[in-house]
Amino acid sequence: MPTIAVDKAALFKELGREYTTEEFDELCFEFGIELDEDTTDQERPNNEPPQLKIEIPANRYDLLCFEGIALMLNIFLGRRKFPDYRLVPPPNGELQKLIVKEDTTKIRPYVSGAILRNITFDKARYESFIALQDKLHQNLARQRTLVSIGTHDLDTVQGPFTYEALPPKDIRFVPLNQTRELDGEELMDFYNKDKNLGKYLHIIRDSPVYPVIYDSKRVVCSLPPIINGDHSKITLDTKNVFIEITALDRTKLEIVNKIMVTMFSLYTSEPFTIEPIQIVSEHNGETRVTPDLAPRTTEAEVSYINQCCDLKLSSQEISQLLTKMSYTAKPSEKSDDLIEVQVPPTRADILHQADIMEDVAIAYGFNELPRSFPSKSGTIAQPLPINKLTDIVRMEAAMAGWSEVMPLILCSHDENFAWLNRKDDGNTAVKLANPKTLEFQVVRTTLLPGLLKTIRENRNHSVPMKIFEVSDVAFKDVSLERKSRNERHFSAAWYGKTSGFEVVHGLLDRVMSMLKSTFVTGLENPAASDASYWIEELDEPTYFPGHAASVHVKIGGKEQVIGSFGILHPTVLENFELKYPVSTLEINIEAFL
Repeated sequence: MPTIAVDKAALFKELGREYTTEEFDELCFEFGIELDEDTTDQERPNNEPPQLKIEIPANRYDLLCFEGIALMLNIFLGRRKFPDYRLVPPPNGELQKLIVKEDTTKIRPYVSGAILRNITFDKARYESFIALQDKLHQNLARQRTLVSIGTHDLDTVQGPFTYEALPPKDIRFVPLNQTRELDGEELMDFYNKDKNLGKYLHIIRDSPVYPVIYDSKRVVCSLPPIINGDHSKITLDTKNVFIEITALDRTKLEIVNKIMVTMFSLYTSEPFTIEPIQIVSEHNGETRVTPDLAPRTTEAEVSYINQCCDLKLSSQEISQLLTKMSYTAKPSEKSDDLIEVQVPPTRADILHQADIMEDVAIAYGFNELPRSFPSKSGTIAQPLPINKLTDIVRMEAAMAGWSEVMPLILCSHDENFAWLNRKDDGNTAVKLANPKTLEFQVVRTTLLPGLLKTIRENRNHSVPMKIFEVSDVAFKDVSLERKSRNERHFSAAWYGKTSGFEVVHGLLDRVMSMLKSTFVTGLENPAASDASYWIEELDEPTYFPGHAASVHVKIGGKEQVIGSFGILHPTVLENFELKYPVSTLEINIEAFL
């Protein structure tokens, strides 16, 4: 979870009183956050004021800065109400426009923004403003890959702004805090070894076009997600801040926009007012105004909240408790068991009534909740049938003297096909789009490569070796939503100076007997038994000619081939660097469910 450092004296001033470390630690616990450290009694560099280091939940983006922590704690303590955030157009009534060009869809398709008018910065506010951007970049934005924020002094640029995607050579500007003009390619070389910005270059470096934001005079505001232009950098004297945000994820884009403007609209001349901007997409004709600060309306069940918390609160009491957590709530007119909840724009973490229930518990007081055994929700876990069957087969093979191994589920394409003398029809294996090494190219469709590689790495041990595995393989299946399916297989391999064919055959008979499947010969009628199996000669390149068989079963009146066993072909042994014969068995045990 992220840890936020705040000025101790400034925070206590905002909260209206001085706290001892123990008192503030208790307040943090009651609110659902944690005081990690108080630096009052420690040595501090450059005589910096005492800091409180507070650990917050990773999904509470509204607590990533001093302003958010102070606001939410004051609301929790009942010292103030949740602010009424308002969108206010500029005096001339004409919104600034950000025009989006079609080529941006090739690299970073979404953009949003807002303006903070007549804002007043001091050193602490300015540093908090920059720190919030950095925290959002590291947390929600996933190191700027999903979202990146640019902030500019609006008085140094002139709208309408355009969001474009151009070849690197066509983009020239002076980067932030630099004096020399660079084009896109030069900028990549210049910051390649920079410890701060170098880690972000890979996001766009290999793209044929780079995203860029211009003002109406073709002044570069920023090259997202790397760096802003020096021309429009904000300072302590900045009064009007233009915020532009680009993204690959539209939901996270709007969350970041809302958090930025709600936290720092506190410092505008008319607190909690934000000037919206108009986003105009030329390629699809879409026009929208951002940000949207309207609260989200949802519902929660009174009975659900009371059951989870073991309370007997009325809808009115729950509504009052939610006020402490920045909600607006009231009993629903539709049902006595419902409350209508207005979720503020700062609370993107509210996804389900379970989140609302958690906040009710916080507002009520964790230590005040009744302590009782949850008799109504107690359950007894049971294994899935396939896992139970797997454990039975695993136990039976182990008691027969075979050792279990657990290789990786990924393997190379050659190990899965060519080394077993099998051909890839292109419709069988699930392939990795960007494998890190040649060893992890496909998800295995057979357990044999893992067994044979295990033998290869242990071939200096005494023989015979008897190993087995019960695990999943995967196959392409375009009929399913995920386009693939898993299948549970049992496989075994004998490695020794003799073929061991009869030993593997014996293991098959034992496992099938344990699965209550009767062996029938070719002289018998397979239809005579409703749970029976038999073997037929198999001609497959994986096995030595004339020394392999397929395994057939009839279960519930349905006949199917569930696997095969036999002595591996010498070329397969050569591919896996094995000098002694190997006999293998592999069957699909899902057929017995």
